[in-house]
Amino acid sequence: MALYQFLWGSTMMIILLSRGCHSQQPVCGQAVLNTRIVGGEDAPPGSWPWQASLQNDGSHFCGGSLINNQWVLTAAHCVPDINLGTVVYLGLQSLPGLNLNVVSRNVSMVIPNPSYGLPTNVNRYDNDLCLLKLSAPVNFTNYIQPICLAAENSTFNAGVESWITGFGITDNGTLANILQEVMVPIVGNKQCNCTYGGITGNMMCAGVPAGGKDSCQGDSGGPMVIKQGSLWIQSGVVSFGQGCGLPNIPGVYTRVSKYQEWISRVIAGSNKPGFVEYTSAGVDSDQFFQCPTPPPPTTPDGGSVFDSGESMIHFFRFPSLCLLVISLYVLGGV
Repeated sequence: MALYQFLWGSTMMIILLSRGCHSQQPVCGQAVLNTRIVGGEDAPPGSWPWQASLQNDGSHFCGGSLINNQWVLTAAHCVPDINLGTVVYLGLQSLPGLNLNVVSRNVSMVIPNPSYGLPTNVNRYDNDLCLLKLSAPVNFTNYIQPICLAAENSTFNAGVESWITGFGITDNGTLANILQEVMVPIVGNKQCNCTYGGITGNMMCAGVPAGGKDSCQGDSGGPMVIKQGSLWIQSGVVSFGQGCGLPNIPGVYTRVSKYQEWISRVIAGSNKPGFVEYTSAGVDSDQFFQCPTPPPPTTPDGGSVFDSGESMIHFFRFPSLCLLVISLYVLGGV
């Protein structure tokens, strides 16, 4: 009888864990040191324990997120700069100086989404997602934890508050010395498409009408996250944008929930990431949105006509394409 009770209790615990996280990894999205409720400033140590910094020769070029003890999620357009010498840093609080909680690993495998960059894509930035396997597993601490990933049926209504983090360009035009955080609301795809044209269902957007809060060059591959109950869930991956923090110009992110099947297939075995379904409350106002003017026309390859222009530039939030590097564009006082 005692054995039966033990087995029954264990079974119930497994069921309860599986309901909250659709994977064999029972814990994800935990940030015990995170007490932040506002953004646009230095992130306290341990607030975003899944944040990764991708570096070559000590120089940060892209962000990423830890999704289990040996895999990092980033953007596919970061791949050209990833090589055998690339180092992934976890638990990193500042780029210069001493980081007592940092752990580093080399990259042993690079797997971009196979649909990224296809000429048949509606938008050349579609499927901007990549998985990196670390050279060895990492141990979890208060400063290093995996993020939960949005499951395939997740919904993100316009206005839902989200957080973006990174070490990229700030308002003074240089890399952030300390990890930055900022809160931005989701902008629905219909409204976002009015700005860009060619926004697909594999993308999502976020920003504030007044501008000043945004991801920027070098934040590419970093996470956009949302809190549900006690869990943090990654909804997006920093992908591209037109400028940084411009009024009525949201940033564009790869929609993580569209890739549950691909991520699970790549990361085979018992240590799959935790997928959690995020459900927005209420009605999504974006379904009623109508563009005040027609969206910008697209070129035959699906890109906006100002993709390569001088005054209106679509660019990846990535240094090698615009001679800039990673973080959040946060204007003074935000």
